[in-house]
Amino acid sequence: MRTEINLNKKWAFTKQSRAVPETMPTDWYWVDLPHTWNGIDGQDGNNDYYRGTCYYAKQLLKSELPESERYYLEIRGANSSADVYVNGRCLAHHDGGYSTWRVDITDALEKENLLVVAVDNSPNSTVYPQNADFTFYGGLYRDVKLLCVPASHFDLDRRGGPGIRVTPTVSGENASVAVETFVTNPAEGMVRRYTVLDAEGRVVKTLETPEDLAVLEIPGVHLWNGRIDPYLYTAKAELISESGVVDEVSARFGCRTFSIDPERGFILNGREYPLRGVSRHQDRLGIGNALLPEHHLEDIDLICEVGATAVRLAHYQHDQYFYDLCDERGLIVWAEIPYISQHMPSGRENTISQMREMVEQNYNHASIVVWGLSNEITMLGETDPDMLENHRILNSLVHELDRTRLTTMACLSTCPTDCEYVTIPDTIAYNHYFGWYGGDVSKYAPWFDAFHAKFPDTPIGCSEYGCEALNWHSSEPDTGDYTEEYQAHFHEEAIKQLFPRKYLWCTFVWNMFDFGADTRGEGGENGQNHKGLVTIDRKYKKDSFYAYKAWLSPEPFVHICGKRYVDRVEAVTKVTVYSNLDEVELFANGVSLGKKRSGEHFFYFDVPNEGETVLLARAGECHDKSVIRKVEVFNEAYRLREKNAVLNWFDIVEVDGFCSLNTKMGIVARNPEGMALLESEIFSRAGINTAMFEMFEAFSVLRLIGLLEATAKTFDREQLLALNERLNKIKKL
Repeated sequence: MRTEINLNKKWAFTKQSRAVPETMPTDWYWVDLPHTWNGIDGQDGNNDYYRGTCYYAKQLLKSELPESERYYLEIRGANSSADVYVNGRCLAHHDGGYSTWRVDITDALEKENLLVVAVDNSPNSTVYPQNADFTFYGGLYRDVKLLCVPASHFDLDRRGGPGIRVTPTVSGENASVAVETFVTNPAEGMVRRYTVLDAEGRVVKTLETPEDLAVLEIPGVHLWNGRIDPYLYTAKAELISESGVVDEVSARFGCRTFSIDPERGFILNGREYPLRGVSRHQDRLGIGNALLPEHHLEDIDLICEVGATAVRLAHYQHDQYFYDLCDERGLIVWAEIPYISQHMPSGRENTISQMREMVEQNYNHASIVVWGLSNEITMLGETDPDMLENHRILNSLVHELDRTRLTTMACLSTCPTDCEYVTIPDTIAYNHYFGWYGGDVSKYAPWFDAFHAKFPDTPIGCSEYGCEALNWHSSEPDTGDYTEEYQAHFHEEAIKQLFPRKYLWCTFVWNMFDFGADTRGEGGENGQNHKGLVTIDRKYKKDSFYAYKAWLSPEPFVHICGKRYVDRVEAVTKVTVYSNLDEVELFANGVSLGKKRSGEHFFYFDVPNEGETVLLARAGECHDKSVIRKVEVFNEAYRLREKNAVLNWFDIVEVDGFCSLNTKMGIVARNPEGMALLESEIFSRAGINTAMFEMFEAFSVLRLIGLLEATAKTFDREQLLALNERLNKIKKL
């Protein structure tokens, strides 16, 4: 029988070495896995985090290993390329930082062994991702194990897969479960025993056969029914010889049917089941992607608390434990590979290998319903023949590997809806940031309605939407101010437009959590994307978190917004309350301000602001408290000040009726002289195609330049002031 040994403890690590050591190093420092070398520098901005080759070394004594015929090293995540050495001999190379892979080290083992893994996250042109809005943390950041197996065993060489594939087919009240196994070096006379067990571990059906495929029937099947009832069976396969069981593998699975209808949206087990979800990046503050099980568990708890029915696991393969949690909690999953932003002609084989690994390793998960081919890959255009061919290959490959699920794709907002690229997958979704990057938040409903009217037979979803918020505050929030109040307003409006449209097969907030993006320098805290409903440390749920909870969660609650916005200058201030109950009453210092009802779950109160006011909201048996305080001068601690900014918006001279660095790009561009200035002074420097202008029209000129500053020092203070003088001469039209 196989034995599994966890190898996470006590590895020697270095960034300094330039070669594989011949003996165990004495001058490296000790680390335990999971580990990344970018937990700090990958989140502090300036796009200067270390990207290169680092080495991990560990001693293995053969005498301390279980007696076995074959030994496999299993690496569950090494970002982004890695080589395995045993006693100086290179045994394997792997490209792709997010999947499991294994190496047979048996023949290289001696009495005493030096195991070295060289991990490299250097920029290159062959391994995805290379250009994306998140940090590519290097390291052995998931578990490393040693699998000790007999000579005849369930396959460990099949692209990191479990050696067992389970395909349930539901028909009426019953299900047929096809269980396929892959066996390495089977001895003559060996048979396979297949068993299906229910959630309590009781045997439902068993079958013994010499074949690699068996079909077992489940009468009166208990369906896996999403968040409502995520019931899981287990399929177990045993390899049996005359002497008994030689090896064993198992996989949990769920029996369900699903479809995606262009009018009715997502349908689970014959019933409409709206996918109203969030996207997730896996990293954490200070530890990057080197997560422990308790981190994954906290994430799934928060996603379930907000009431999501689905999660987009972006933009790469996530930890197997997290897929397991999604199975258990009933979250529907969009799974994807990191084929993102810009197509690399020399990266085709890597997209294929990463897709093969993702499907093979995750085939048995009941939660997964779609495989994502790519994300915003058309940043350099949608007509590249090589890019189109790459997508056709991936789409065909997925259907060859998995005939039970659909393909999808997340399209860049500016991608034409009638181009060939959009027609390749089974379903389609768009990333739109109306009200943040371009246009107004009111554009969501008109855009999707227009798409649906033009392409009524094409299932359409919203794969990303959101805006950034930090601990900045305003009673008059506006696009681009990074306040918690604007983010709350944005999501209120987006929810009201997106959720009632049942033809939208999916909606995914970008993002559930703030995440590391070392190229970013905006919002006053560099190195992060702050579009999360929850902060990167998982310590604070922003008000927008509760906007979704009000629409999606069945758990009664009430929440007063603006708890971090205490000091307010206005005599009467607006206070927003969220609840999933129909009626809310608000009290100010014990005095009722009245009851309000709302079918949209958002309740707005005008509150007299005198001295210090204790607010109490009641909804049914639920209550929540907060405090506001009257001040004469606006508290500057609430106002955005960009970290390391050359200029802040309040340093800029404004001329009434004319443009400035504080003017939104769309307003400047209305004047032909303004557009010409933007093209010559900004677009040309940054390599921005004017065809992508819609993405930036809601930015102020200063904000866009600030974003460009994260990747290229294009303007100093004097140049900005000179540009502002020129803008002051351009009339607003």
